[in-house]
Amino acid sequence: MKNTIKSINPANGEVLEEYPDWAMDTIEPHILAADEAFNDWQHQEYMQRATYFLTMAKLLRMRKAEYARLMANEMGKPVTQGEAEIEKCAWVCEHYAQETIHYLTDRHIATENQESFVTFKPLGVIFMIMPWNFPFWQVIRGAAAIIMAGNTIVLKHASNVFGCALAIEQLFKDAAFPNAVFSTLLTGAGTSADIIAHPKVRAVTLTGSERAGQQVAAEAGKNLKKSVLELGGSDAYIILEDADIDLAVASCAASRMLNGGQVCIAAKRFIVVASREAEFSAKILALMSAYQMGDPLDRNNNFGPMAKLKLRDELHQQVQQSIAQGAELKLGGCIPEQSGAWYPATVLTQVKSGMTAFSDELFGPVASIIIAQDEAEAIAIANASDFGLGGAVFTQDIIKGRRLARDVINCGTCVVNGFVKSDPRLPFGGIKKSGYGREIGEFGQLEFVNIKTVVVS
Repeated sequence: MKNTIKSINPANGEVLEEYPDWAMDTIEPHILAADEAFNDWQHQEYMQRATYFLTMAKLLRMRKAEYARLMANEMGKPVTQGEAEIEKCAWVCEHYAQETIHYLTDRHIATENQESFVTFKPLGVIFMIMPWNFPFWQVIRGAAAIIMAGNTIVLKHASNVFGCALAIEQLFKDAAFPNAVFSTLLTGAGTSADIIAHPKVRAVTLTGSERAGQQVAAEAGKNLKKSVLELGGSDAYIILEDADIDLAVASCAASRMLNGGQVCIAAKRFIVVASREAEFSAKILALMSAYQMGDPLDRNNNFGPMAKLKLRDELHQQVQQSIAQGAELKLGGCIPEQSGAWYPATVLTQVKSGMTAFSDELFGPVASIIIAQDEAEAIAIANASDFGLGGAVFTQDIIKGRRLARDVINCGTCVVNGFVKSDPRLPFGGIKKSGYGREIGEFGQLEFVNIKTVVVS
C-alpha cells in the first residue's frame, strides 16, 4: 500500500483528508512540465504576465471567506486573520503586477564602451518549500515575485495544509495561467533532496526551521544551486526607559499573539529596562489575559489551537523547562483538558541567560520578559541571540530610536515604536541562524534572476 499523508483538524483531532505521498516517479513529470512551461513563459512580456496576477487578485478577494475557513480547519488560524491574509495575498499580486516592470528594467551603466547595461533574466524552475503558519501568504508572496520574473514553480507545501496547497494550484488554473507555470507536489520531506538535485530545478527557496534550512542549504550547495532561506527567529523587542508603555504593550501583545504566536517574526523576547519592568509586566499580563482562545471559525475568538499536537507539546516542554530553570509563570502554562492542540496565552517573567525561554525560539503564545539594567545591557541581550530575523525598539526619542534600529540592533528588519510585519514593498529576511537572502520587494525579486551584464564595444 502506498504511503499517505493525513490532514488533521488541530481543534478536535479529526482527520479532514488523506492524501497520497508522491514518490519521485510521480513528481518528475511535474518538474519536466514546469521546465517545458518555462520555455514559453520566460518570453511573455511583463504586462502580459501582470494580467494573470490581476485576475488572481480578484479571485482571491472573491474567495476570501472560503480560503479563510480552509486555513482555520487545516491549521487553526482564526477566520478573521485568515481573511486578512487573503487580502494581503491580493495586494502582493497587484504589487508585482505593477512594479516588476520597474524592478527588472535594464539598468544602463556608463563605461568607456559604446553601451553597457545590466539586464535581469529568469532562471527556470524554482522549487518552493513552504510552511503551514501562513499557508496562502507564504506561497503567493514568493510566487508573485518569482513567476512575474519569468520563472516557473513547483511547490512542496507543509503536509498538514495540502488542502491549501491544492487550492492555490487551482487558483492559478482559474486565473488562466498557462499549464504548469505553478504546480503543487503532494510529497513529504523525504523527496526534497532528489527534487533539489533534479537537473531541471535551478534554485530552491525555503521558509522553515533552522534544521530544515541546514538540510536544504547542504543539498543546494552540493548541487551548486541558488538557495534563499527564511528560518526561525527569536525577535527581541526592547523597551527603553522613555518608552510609551501603553504603545509598547499593545504592539508587543499584538505581535506575540498573532496566529497564536506561530509566526517567525513574532515578538518573542521582551527586554525591558529595570525602571519600567513592573509597569510593562503588569499591563502586558492584563492584555494577554484578555485574549480569547477558542474555535477559529468563531469570529469572536482571538486565537485558535496550535497547528499540531506535537508542536503544542514541544512548546509546553520549553515552558516547563524554563520554569524549572527559574523563570516565573504569571499566566497560562497549562495544557487544557480538551481534545485538540490547545495552549493558552502564557507569560514568563524573570527570564535569564541559560534558560530555554531566553535562548530558544518559542513558537506559540508565550511571552518571555527579560530585565535589563540599562539601555546598553538591553541591546547586548538582544544582539547575543543566534537568530536575527526581526526586532523593535520603543523610545520617545525618535532620533535615538532610528540610530539604534539602523546601526546597533542586529537583524533583518527593525521597527521603531511598532511591530515587525512583512510588506510587499519592502525586502524581508534574516541574518545569522535566521537564514539568508531576501523575499518580497525589489530585492526579493532579484534573488531568482540572472543579473546579466551586457557590453557593446
